[in-house]
Amino acid sequence: MSSQYNVSFINPFLAAVIDVLGTMAMVEARPGKPYINTRRTAVGDVTGLIGVTGYADGVISLTLDEKCILRIVSNMLGEEYSKINDEIADAVGELTNMIAGQARAHLANEGMKFQASTPSVIIGKNHTLSHINKQPILSIPFTTPDGNLVVEVSLNKVEE
Repeated sequence: MSSQYNVSFINPFLAAVIDVLGTMAMVEARPGKPYINTRRTAVGDVTGLIGVTGYADGVISLTLDEKCILRIVSNMLGEEYSKINDEIADAVGELTNMIAGQARAHLANEGMKFQASTPSVIIGKNHTLSHINKQPILSIPFTTPDGNLVVEVSLNKVEE
């Protein structure tokens, strides 16, 4: 599976995060170096998760620091937010959906078609997300002026 985590697989996620955050929230997200997450966990303050099937089965997640998501949602909705609440959780689900949707559209152009579930959201200061499957987990970190976020892709099997 790790052979699937090449530039043609990573670039759609890079582009989707930069485009969605830039367009919807006027937030500049600078990508870091993608890596394989060998700890098998993601730590953050809020995470959106979407299950995918098709070309491969697995999960796409978006984990954000509290300051980062508060700035993103404040910019998106035009009002200041100072704590994570139901509106923030809804926005995380929608951001996860938009980013995963854009990335999936680009991947479909490369012959990798995915269908997605409805997003779930996990909230909790420094919560830990443990990945269940045993395949490599692609982590793509980003920094913004207000904090960090990471997109992770964990896929089980690939169509041959």
